[in-house]
Amino acid sequence: MARLPGSDEEQKQRPWGALVVGGVLPLAVIGMIATVVLGGRPQGASGATSGHGLDVSGHFLLAAAVILAAARLGGLLAEWLRQPRVVGEICAGLALGPSLFGRFAPDAAGWLFPQSAQQLLNGLAQLGLVLFMFGVGRELSGMRLRGAAMQALLISQASMLVPFALGTTAAVLLLDYAAHGVHPLAFVLFVGCALSITAFPVLARILADLGIMRTPAGRLSLFASALGDGGSWLILAAILAGAHGSSPVGVLVNALAAIVIALFYLGPLRRLLVKWPTMEKDKDGSTTMVLLVVLVTGTAALTASIGLHQLIGALLVGVAWPKGNRTAVVAAERLVSTAASVLLPFFFFGFGLTLDLGALRWGASSLVTLAGLLALAVLGKVLGPALVSRMTGMPWRPAFTLGVLLNARGLTELVVLQIGYQAGIIDRRLLAILTLVALITTAMTTPMLNMFGLKPDPASDAKETAEGPERTVELEPTGAVSTERG
Repeated sequence: MARLPGSDEEQKQRPWGALVVGGVLPLAVIGMIATVVLGGRPQGASGATSGHGLDVSGHFLLAAAVILAAARLGGLLAEWLRQPRVVGEICAGLALGPSLFGRFAPDAAGWLFPQSAQQLLNGLAQLGLVLFMFGVGRELSGMRLRGAAMQALLISQASMLVPFALGTTAAVLLLDYAAHGVHPLAFVLFVGCALSITAFPVLARILADLGIMRTPAGRLSLFASALGDGGSWLILAAILAGAHGSSPVGVLVNALAAIVIALFYLGPLRRLLVKWPTMEKDKDGSTTMVLLVVLVTGTAALTASIGLHQLIGALLVGVAWPKGNRTAVVAAERLVSTAASVLLPFFFFGFGLTLDLGALRWGASSLVTLAGLLALAVLGKVLGPALVSRMTGMPWRPAFTLGVLLNARGLTELVVLQIGYQAGIIDRRLLAILTLVALITTAMTTPMLNMFGLKPDPASDAKETAEGPERTVELEPTGAVSTERG
Protein backbone atom coordinates (compact mmCIF):
# COMPACT_ATOMS: atom_id res chain seq x y z
CA MET A 1 0.00 0.00 0.00
CA ALA A 2 1.00 3.59 -0.39
CA ARG A 3 1.95 3.99 3.22
CA LEU A 4 1.99 7.35 4.84
CA PRO A 5 4.46 8.27 7.52
CA GLY A 6 2.94 6.52 10.48
CA SER A 7 0.89 3.98 8.51
CA ASP A 8 2.98 1.15 10.04
CA GLU A 9 1.28 -1.17 12.46
CA GLU A 10 1.09 0.47 15.85
CA GLN A 11 4.41 -0.05 17.55
CA LYS A 12 4.55 -1.55 21.00
CA GLN A 13 7.62 0.11 22.40
CA ARG A 14 9.21 -0.61 25.77
CA PRO A 15 9.05 2.25 28.29
CA TRP A 16 12.75 3.01 27.82
CA GLY A 17 12.32 3.02 24.06
CA ALA A 18 9.44 5.47 24.35
CA LEU A 19 11.54 7.64 26.66
CA VAL A 20 14.38 7.72 24.17
CA VAL A 21 12.11 8.52 21.24
CA GLY A 22 10.12 11.08 23.21
CA GLY A 23 13.16 12.71 24.79
CA VAL A 24 16.03 12.50 22.33
CA LEU A 25 14.04 13.62 19.29
CA PRO A 26 12.78 16.86 20.86
CA LEU A 27 16.26 17.60 22.17
CA ALA A 28 17.73 16.95 18.73
CA VAL A 29 15.23 19.26 17.05
CA ILE A 30 15.68 21.98 19.67
CA GLY A 31 19.45 21.68 19.43
CA MET A 32 19.53 21.96 15.65
CA ILE A 33 17.09 24.88 15.55
CA ALA A 34 18.87 26.64 18.42
CA THR A 35 22.15 26.34 16.54
CA VAL A 36 20.54 27.97 13.54
CA VAL A 37 18.77 30.71 15.52
CA LEU A 38 21.82 31.64 17.58
CA GLY A 39 24.40 31.45 14.85
CA GLY A 40 22.57 31.52 11.54
CA ARG A 41 22.92 34.42 9.15
CA PRO A 42 21.09 34.78 5.86
CA GLN A 43 22.96 33.83 2.77
CA GLY A 44 24.08 36.72 0.63
CA ALA A 45 22.80 37.37 -2.84
CA SER A 46 25.99 36.00 -4.30
CA GLY A 47 25.25 32.58 -2.86
CA ALA A 48 28.44 32.44 -0.80
CA THR A 49 28.43 30.49 2.41
CA SER A 50 27.69 32.36 5.61
CA GLY A 51 30.92 31.97 7.55
CA HIS A 52 29.88 28.75 9.28
CA GLY A 53 31.84 26.61 6.87
CA LEU A 54 28.73 25.16 5.22
CA ASP A 55 28.56 24.93 1.47
CA VAL A 56 25.46 23.94 -0.51
CA SER A 57 25.85 20.29 0.47
CA GLY A 58 26.23 21.21 4.12
CA HIS A 59 23.10 23.34 4.10
CA PHE A 60 21.21 20.56 2.35
CA LEU A 61 22.27 17.91 4.87
CA LEU A 62 21.50 20.09 7.88
CA ALA A 63 18.12 21.06 6.42
CA ALA A 64 17.33 17.40 5.74
CA ALA A 65 18.16 16.49 9.35
CA VAL A 66 15.90 19.25 10.72
CA ILE A 67 13.01 18.34 8.40
CA LEU A 68 13.11 14.62 9.21
CA ALA A 69 13.44 15.18 12.95
CA ALA A 70 10.63 17.75 13.00
CA ALA A 71 8.36 15.49 10.94
CA ARG A 72 8.95 12.57 13.26
CA LEU A 73 8.30 14.70 16.32
CA GLY A 74 5.12 16.07 14.77
CA GLY A 75 3.96 12.55 13.96
CA LEU A 76 4.54 11.38 17.54
CA LEU A 77 2.63 14.36 18.88
CA ALA A 78 -0.28 13.65 16.53
CA GLU A 79 -0.42 10.03 17.66
CA TRP A 80 -0.46 11.20 21.29
CA LEU A 81 -3.47 13.35 20.35
CA ARG A 82 -5.10 10.29 18.72
CA GLN A 83 -4.70 11.65 15.21
CA PRO A 84 -3.11 10.05 12.14
CA ARG A 85 0.62 10.68 12.20
CA VAL A 86 0.44 12.36 8.80
CA VAL A 87 -1.52 15.25 10.35
CA GLY A 88 1.39 16.00 12.66
CA GLU A 89 3.91 15.72 9.84
CA ILE A 90 1.93 18.12 7.67
CA CYS A 91 1.75 20.61 10.54
CA ALA A 92 5.51 20.22 11.09
CA GLY A 93 6.11 21.05 7.43
CA LEU A 94 3.92 24.15 7.72
CA ALA A 95 5.71 25.19 10.92
CA LEU A 96 9.13 25.10 9.23
CA GLY A 97 7.90 27.44 6.50
CA PRO A 98 7.06 31.15 6.56
CA SER A 99 3.93 30.53 8.64
CA LEU A 100 5.95 30.04 11.85
CA PHE A 101 9.74 29.55 11.69
CA GLY A 102 10.22 31.97 8.82
CA ARG A 103 8.05 34.56 10.54
CA PHE A 104 9.76 34.58 13.95
CA ALA A 105 13.32 33.81 12.79
CA PRO A 106 13.54 34.90 9.13
CA ASP A 107 17.33 35.21 9.10
CA ALA A 108 17.80 31.76 10.57
CA ALA A 109 15.24 30.27 8.18
CA GLY A 110 16.97 31.92 5.23
CA TRP A 111 20.32 30.52 6.33
CA LEU A 112 19.01 27.03 7.08
CA PHE A 113 16.89 26.72 3.93
CA PRO A 114 18.66 28.71 1.17
CA GLN A 115 17.34 28.51 -2.39
CA SER A 116 20.22 26.27 -3.45
CA ALA A 117 19.31 23.69 -0.79
CA GLN A 118 15.59 24.00 -1.51
CA GLN A 119 16.15 22.79 -5.06
CA LEU A 120 17.79 19.62 -3.76
CA LEU A 121 15.06 19.13 -1.17
CA ASN A 122 12.42 19.53 -3.87
CA GLY A 123 14.04 16.72 -5.85
CA LEU A 124 13.64 14.40 -2.84
CA ALA A 125 10.04 15.55 -2.45
CA GLN A 126 9.20 14.72 -6.07
CA LEU A 127 10.78 11.29 -5.79
CA GLY A 128 8.83 10.64 -2.61
CA LEU A 129 5.59 11.69 -4.28
CA VAL A 130 5.92 9.38 -7.28
CA LEU A 131 6.83 6.45 -5.02
CA PHE A 132 3.89 7.30 -2.78
CA MET A 133 1.55 7.29 -5.77
CA PHE A 134 3.04 3.98 -6.92
CA GLY A 135 2.05 2.53 -3.56
CA VAL A 136 -1.49 3.90 -3.91
CA GLY A 137 -1.84 2.27 -7.32
CA ARG A 138 -0.49 -1.00 -5.98
CA GLU A 139 -3.01 -0.94 -3.15
CA LEU A 140 -5.96 -0.08 -5.37
CA SER A 141 -5.21 -2.89 -7.80
CA GLY A 142 -5.33 -5.45 -5.00
CA MET A 143 -8.85 -4.59 -3.88
CA ARG A 144 -11.60 -6.99 -4.84
CA LEU A 145 -15.31 -6.41 -4.62
CA ARG A 146 -17.62 -9.28 -3.83
CA GLY A 147 -21.35 -9.16 -3.42
CA ALA A 148 -23.56 -6.13 -3.89
CA ALA A 149 -21.54 -4.44 -6.59
CA MET A 150 -24.33 -2.04 -7.46
CA GLN A 151 -24.59 -0.76 -3.89
CA ALA A 152 -20.84 -0.23 -3.70
CA LEU A 153 -20.76 1.59 -7.03
CA LEU A 154 -23.66 3.86 -6.06
CA ILE A 155 -21.99 4.78 -2.78
CA SER A 156 -18.66 5.46 -4.47
CA GLN A 157 -20.32 7.70 -7.04
CA ALA A 158 -22.18 9.59 -4.32
CA SER A 159 -18.96 10.11 -2.39
CA MET A 160 -17.42 11.78 -5.43
CA LEU A 161 -20.29 13.44 -7.31
CA VAL A 162 -22.16 15.07 -4.40
CA PRO A 163 -19.16 17.04 -3.01
CA PHE A 164 -18.01 17.68 -6.58
CA ALA A 165 -21.36 19.27 -7.43
CA LEU A 166 -21.34 21.33 -4.23
CA GLY A 167 -17.77 22.44 -4.86
CA THR A 168 -18.36 23.53 -8.43
CA THR A 169 -21.47 25.45 -7.37
CA ALA A 170 -19.54 27.29 -4.66
CA ALA A 171 -16.63 27.94 -7.02
CA VAL A 172 -18.84 30.04 -9.26
CA LEU A 173 -19.04 32.51 -6.36
CA LEU A 174 -15.29 32.32 -5.68
CA LEU A 175 -13.83 33.35 -9.03
CA ASP A 176 -11.89 36.10 -7.23
CA TYR A 177 -9.71 33.30 -5.81
CA ALA A 178 -8.75 32.05 -9.27
CA ALA A 179 -5.19 32.58 -10.40
CA HIS A 180 -4.64 35.33 -12.93
CA GLY A 181 -5.36 34.27 -16.51
CA VAL A 182 -6.88 30.87 -15.74
CA HIS A 183 -10.07 29.86 -17.55
CA PRO A 184 -13.07 30.07 -15.18
CA LEU A 185 -14.25 26.59 -16.16
CA ALA A 186 -10.90 25.07 -15.17
CA PHE A 187 -11.07 26.86 -11.81
CA VAL A 188 -14.65 25.76 -11.11
CA LEU A 189 -13.94 22.13 -11.97
CA PHE A 190 -10.76 22.13 -9.93
CA VAL A 191 -12.49 23.32 -6.75
CA GLY A 192 -15.11 20.59 -7.20
CA CYS A 193 -12.37 18.04 -7.70
CA ALA A 194 -10.54 19.20 -4.56
CA LEU A 195 -13.63 18.82 -2.37
CA SER A 196 -14.41 15.35 -3.74
CA ILE A 197 -11.07 13.80 -2.73
CA THR A 198 -10.73 11.19 0.03
CA ALA A 199 -7.27 10.33 1.34
CA PHE A 200 -7.24 6.59 0.73
CA PRO A 201 -4.02 5.81 2.71
CA VAL A 202 -5.07 7.97 5.67
CA LEU A 203 -8.49 6.32 5.64
CA ALA A 204 -6.92 2.87 5.75
CA ARG A 205 -4.81 3.96 8.74
CA ILE A 206 -7.90 5.26 10.60
CA LEU A 207 -9.79 2.03 9.93
CA ALA A 208 -6.90 -0.02 11.26
CA ASP A 209 -6.57 2.15 14.38
CA LEU A 210 -10.28 1.90 15.17
CA GLY A 211 -10.41 -1.83 14.44
CA ILE A 212 -13.24 -1.51 11.92
CA MET A 213 -11.41 -2.65 8.78
CA ARG A 214 -13.60 -5.76 8.49
CA THR A 215 -16.94 -4.00 8.91
CA PRO A 216 -19.22 -3.32 5.95
CA ALA A 217 -18.79 0.42 6.52
CA GLY A 218 -15.00 0.07 6.60
CA ARG A 219 -14.81 -2.02 3.45
CA LEU A 220 -17.27 0.12 1.56
CA SER A 221 -15.42 3.28 2.54
CA LEU A 222 -12.15 1.87 1.16
CA PHE A 223 -13.78 0.86 -2.09
CA ALA A 224 -15.64 4.16 -2.45
CA SER A 225 -12.50 6.21 -1.79
CA ALA A 226 -10.50 4.11 -4.24
CA LEU A 227 -12.99 4.42 -7.07
CA GLY A 228 -13.79 8.04 -6.32
CA ASP A 229 -10.15 9.08 -6.19
CA GLY A 230 -9.50 7.28 -9.46
CA GLY A 231 -12.25 9.31 -11.09
CA SER A 232 -10.97 12.51 -9.49
CA TRP A 233 -7.47 11.95 -10.89
CA LEU A 234 -8.91 11.50 -14.37
CA ILE A 235 -10.90 14.72 -14.00
CA LEU A 236 -7.78 16.47 -12.72
CA ALA A 237 -5.81 15.33 -15.76
CA ALA A 238 -8.48 16.79 -18.05
CA ILE A 239 -8.54 20.04 -16.05
CA LEU A 240 -4.77 20.42 -16.32
CA ALA A 241 -4.89 19.85 -20.06
CA GLY A 242 -7.57 22.53 -20.43
CA ALA A 243 -5.82 24.94 -18.07
CA HIS A 244 -2.62 24.74 -20.11
CA GLY A 245 -4.50 25.92 -23.17
CA SER A 246 -4.18 22.69 -25.10
CA SER A 247 -6.18 22.58 -28.31
CA PRO A 248 -8.96 19.98 -28.64
CA VAL A 249 -6.81 18.07 -31.12
CA GLY A 250 -3.87 18.12 -28.72
CA VAL A 251 -6.03 16.92 -25.85
CA LEU A 252 -7.39 14.10 -28.03
CA VAL A 253 -3.91 13.03 -29.10
CA ASN A 254 -2.67 13.04 -25.50
CA ALA A 255 -5.73 11.08 -24.40
CA LEU A 256 -5.13 8.44 -27.08
CA ALA A 257 -1.48 8.25 -26.09
CA ALA A 258 -2.48 7.81 -22.45
CA ILE A 259 -4.90 5.02 -23.38
CA VAL A 260 -2.21 3.24 -25.39
CA ILE A 261 0.27 3.50 -22.50
CA ALA A 262 -2.32 2.27 -20.00
CA LEU A 263 -3.26 -0.71 -22.18
CA PHE A 264 0.41 -1.60 -22.63
CA TYR A 265 1.15 -1.41 -18.89
CA LEU A 266 -1.96 -3.31 -17.83
CA GLY A 267 -1.56 -5.92 -20.55
CA PRO A 268 1.79 -6.97 -22.04
CA LEU A 269 4.03 -5.30 -19.46
CA ARG A 270 2.08 -6.69 -16.55
CA ARG A 271 2.34 -10.21 -17.92
CA LEU A 272 6.02 -9.71 -18.62
CA LEU A 273 6.72 -8.57 -15.07
CA VAL A 274 4.89 -11.57 -13.63
CA LYS A 275 7.18 -13.90 -15.57
CA TRP A 276 10.32 -11.77 -15.26
CA PRO A 277 13.09 -14.35 -14.69
CA THR A 278 15.44 -11.96 -12.90
CA MET A 279 13.04 -11.58 -9.98
CA GLU A 280 13.14 -15.30 -9.21
CA LYS A 281 16.95 -15.24 -9.11
CA ASP A 282 17.21 -11.96 -7.23
CA LYS A 283 17.69 -13.27 -3.71
CA ASP A 284 18.33 -9.96 -1.96
CA GLY A 285 15.87 -8.01 -4.10
CA SER A 286 18.38 -5.31 -5.07
CA THR A 287 17.97 -5.77 -8.82
CA THR A 288 14.18 -5.79 -8.50
CA MET A 289 14.36 -2.62 -6.41
CA VAL A 290 16.39 -0.83 -9.07
CA LEU A 291 14.03 -2.07 -11.79
CA LEU A 292 11.07 -0.75 -9.83
CA VAL A 293 12.55 2.72 -9.26
CA VAL A 294 13.56 3.00 -12.92
CA LEU A 295 10.09 1.91 -14.04
CA VAL A 296 8.27 4.33 -11.70
CA THR A 297 10.41 7.37 -12.46
CA GLY A 298 10.62 6.61 -16.18
CA THR A 299 6.86 6.16 -16.53
CA ALA A 300 6.23 9.33 -14.51
CA ALA A 301 8.45 11.24 -16.93
CA LEU A 302 6.66 9.61 -19.88
CA THR A 303 3.18 10.64 -18.76
CA ALA A 304 4.44 14.15 -17.97
CA SER A 305 5.76 14.41 -21.51
CA ILE A 306 2.32 13.75 -23.02
CA GLY A 307 0.52 16.34 -20.91
CA LEU A 308 -0.59 14.15 -17.99
CA HIS A 309 0.77 14.70 -14.52
CA GLN A 310 3.75 12.56 -13.56
CA LEU A 311 1.84 11.04 -10.64
CA ILE A 312 -0.54 9.40 -13.12
CA GLY A 313 2.37 7.40 -14.52
CA ALA A 314 3.50 6.31 -11.06
CA LEU A 315 -0.07 5.25 -10.23
CA LEU A 316 -0.17 3.19 -13.42
CA VAL A 317 3.03 1.33 -12.50
CA GLY A 318 1.52 0.51 -9.11
CA VAL A 319 -1.52 -1.05 -10.76
CA ALA A 320 0.65 -3.08 -13.14
CA TRP A 321 3.25 -4.25 -10.60
CA PRO A 322 2.96 -8.04 -9.94
CA LYS A 323 1.48 -9.22 -6.65
CA GLY A 324 2.06 -12.96 -6.80
CA ASN A 325 5.84 -12.72 -6.95
CA ARG A 326 7.33 -12.62 -3.46
CA THR A 327 10.48 -10.76 -4.53
CA ALA A 328 8.41 -8.10 -6.28
CA VAL A 329 6.08 -7.73 -3.29
CA VAL A 330 8.91 -7.40 -0.77
CA ALA A 331 10.78 -4.89 -2.95
CA ALA A 332 7.64 -2.77 -3.37
CA GLU A 333 6.83 -2.81 0.34
CA ARG A 334 10.36 -1.83 1.33
CA LEU A 335 10.52 0.94 -1.23
CA VAL A 336 7.13 2.43 -0.37
CA SER A 337 7.79 2.22 3.36
CA THR A 338 11.16 3.94 3.01
CA ALA A 339 9.75 6.60 0.72
CA ALA A 340 6.90 7.30 3.12
CA SER A 341 9.14 7.60 6.15
CA VAL A 342 12.12 9.38 4.62
CA LEU A 343 11.00 11.22 1.48
CA LEU A 344 7.43 12.40 2.02
CA PRO A 345 8.41 14.80 4.86
CA PHE A 346 10.30 16.79 2.22
CA PHE A 347 7.04 17.24 0.33
CA PHE A 348 5.35 18.50 3.52
CA PHE A 349 8.22 20.96 3.95
CA GLY A 350 8.03 22.14 0.33
CA PHE A 351 4.29 22.53 0.65
CA GLY A 352 4.79 24.53 3.84
CA LEU A 353 7.13 26.91 2.01
CA THR A 354 4.35 27.85 -0.41
CA LEU A 355 2.04 28.90 2.43
CA ASP A 356 2.29 31.80 4.82
CA LEU A 357 -0.87 31.52 6.84
CA GLY A 358 0.02 34.53 8.97
CA ALA A 359 0.51 36.82 5.98
CA LEU A 360 -2.99 36.21 4.63
CA ARG A 361 -5.63 38.76 5.44
CA TRP A 362 -8.05 36.67 7.43
CA GLY A 363 -10.88 39.14 7.19
CA ALA A 364 -14.57 38.40 7.19
CA SER A 365 -14.53 37.35 3.54
CA SER A 366 -11.77 34.75 4.04
CA LEU A 367 -13.36 33.38 7.19
CA VAL A 368 -16.75 33.09 5.51
CA THR A 369 -15.11 31.31 2.55
CA LEU A 370 -13.34 28.90 4.88
CA ALA A 371 -16.50 28.19 6.87
CA GLY A 372 -18.58 27.74 3.71
CA LEU A 373 -16.15 25.40 1.96
CA LEU A 374 -15.65 23.40 5.15
CA ALA A 375 -19.41 23.02 5.60
CA LEU A 376 -19.88 21.95 1.98
CA ALA A 377 -16.95 19.54 2.19
CA VAL A 378 -18.33 17.85 5.31
CA LEU A 379 -21.96 17.79 4.18
CA GLY A 380 -21.11 16.47 0.73
CA LYS A 381 -18.86 13.69 1.96
CA VAL A 382 -20.91 12.67 5.00
CA LEU A 383 -24.55 13.05 3.97
CA GLY A 384 -24.25 12.03 0.31
CA PRO A 385 -22.80 8.53 0.84
CA ALA A 386 -24.79 8.07 4.07
CA LEU A 387 -28.13 8.70 2.36
CA VAL A 388 -27.28 6.43 -0.57
CA SER A 389 -26.13 3.73 1.85
CA ARG A 390 -29.39 3.98 3.77
CA MET A 391 -31.43 3.88 0.56
CA THR A 392 -29.64 0.69 -0.49
CA GLY A 393 -30.42 -1.13 2.75
CA MET A 394 -27.67 -0.24 5.21
CA PRO A 395 -28.75 0.69 8.75
CA TRP A 396 -28.34 4.31 9.81
CA ARG A 397 -25.35 3.88 12.12
CA PRO A 398 -22.99 2.14 9.69
CA ALA A 399 -24.30 4.38 6.89
CA PHE A 400 -23.39 7.52 8.82
CA THR A 401 -20.10 5.92 9.87
CA LEU A 402 -19.30 5.38 6.21
CA GLY A 403 -19.92 9.04 5.42
CA VAL A 404 -17.75 10.23 8.31
CA LEU A 405 -14.90 7.97 7.19
CA LEU A 406 -15.02 9.28 3.64
CA ASN A 407 -14.66 12.84 4.93
CA ALA A 408 -10.91 12.40 5.59
CA ARG A 409 -8.92 14.19 2.86
CA GLY A 410 -5.39 14.36 4.24
CA LEU A 411 -2.30 14.06 2.07
CA THR A 412 -4.11 13.25 -1.17
CA GLU A 413 -5.86 16.60 -1.24
CA LEU A 414 -2.63 18.41 -0.39
CA VAL A 415 -1.04 16.82 -3.46
CA VAL A 416 -3.99 17.89 -5.61
CA LEU A 417 -3.88 21.43 -4.18
CA GLN A 418 -0.17 21.73 -4.85
CA ILE A 419 -0.72 20.60 -8.44
CA GLY A 420 -3.47 23.18 -8.91
CA TYR A 421 -1.40 25.97 -7.41
CA GLN A 422 1.68 25.17 -9.48
CA ALA A 423 -0.49 24.92 -12.60
CA GLY A 424 -1.78 28.46 -12.00
CA ILE A 425 -5.40 27.48 -11.34
CA ILE A 426 -5.90 28.72 -7.76
CA ASP A 427 -4.19 31.58 -5.96
CA ARG A 428 -2.30 31.50 -2.68
CA ARG A 429 -5.36 32.52 -0.64
CA LEU A 430 -7.50 29.61 -1.78
CA LEU A 431 -4.52 27.27 -1.41
CA ALA A 432 -4.35 28.20 2.28
CA ILE A 433 -8.10 27.91 2.79
CA LEU A 434 -8.37 24.49 1.15
CA THR A 435 -5.30 23.32 3.06
CA LEU A 436 -7.10 24.11 6.31
CA VAL A 437 -10.18 22.29 5.00
CA ALA A 438 -8.03 19.20 4.31
CA LEU A 439 -6.44 19.27 7.76
CA ILE A 440 -9.69 19.91 9.63
CA THR A 441 -11.70 17.24 7.82
CA THR A 442 -8.95 14.69 8.43
CA ALA A 443 -8.51 15.60 12.10
CA MET A 444 -12.25 15.54 12.81
CA THR A 445 -12.82 11.98 11.56
CA THR A 446 -11.82 10.05 14.68
CA PRO A 447 -13.40 12.53 17.16
CA MET A 448 -16.68 12.47 15.22
CA LEU A 449 -16.79 8.69 15.31
CA ASN A 450 -16.08 8.63 19.05
CA MET A 451 -18.25 11.62 19.96
CA PHE A 452 -21.39 10.26 18.36
CA GLY A 453 -20.72 6.65 19.27
CA LEU A 454 -20.43 5.66 15.65
CA LYS A 455 -17.64 3.13 16.08
CA PRO A 456 -19.29 -0.21 15.27
CA ASP A 457 -18.95 -2.88 17.90
CA PRO A 458 -17.57 -6.26 16.73
CA ALA A 459 -20.67 -8.21 17.78
CA SER A 460 -23.12 -6.12 15.76
CA ASP A 461 -20.75 -6.02 12.81
CA ALA A 462 -20.39 -9.79 12.84
CA LYS A 463 -24.16 -10.11 13.05
CA GLU A 464 -24.70 -7.72 10.12
CA THR A 465 -22.15 -9.58 8.04
CA ALA A 466 -23.70 -12.95 8.86
CA GLU A 467 -27.27 -11.83 8.21
CA GLY A 468 -26.52 -9.87 5.08
CA PRO A 469 -23.61 -11.45 3.19
CA GLU A 470 -25.01 -10.14 -0.04
CA ARG A 471 -24.25 -6.61 1.16
CA THR A 472 -20.66 -7.32 2.16
CA VAL A 473 -17.82 -5.74 0.24
CA GLU A 474 -14.58 -7.68 0.50
CA LEU A 475 -11.44 -5.70 -0.09
CA GLU A 476 -8.05 -7.32 -0.09
CA PRO A 477 -5.27 -4.72 -0.07
CA THR A 478 -1.96 -6.20 -1.05
CA GLY A 479 0.28 -3.93 0.95
CA ALA A 480 0.88 -3.19 4.59
CA VAL A 481 -2.73 -2.74 5.61
CA SER A 482 -4.37 -6.10 5.20
CA THR A 483 -7.93 -7.24 5.71
CA GLU A 484 -9.18 -10.58 6.86
CA ARG A 485 -11.78 -12.39 4.91
CA GLY A 486 -15.17 -12.08 6.50
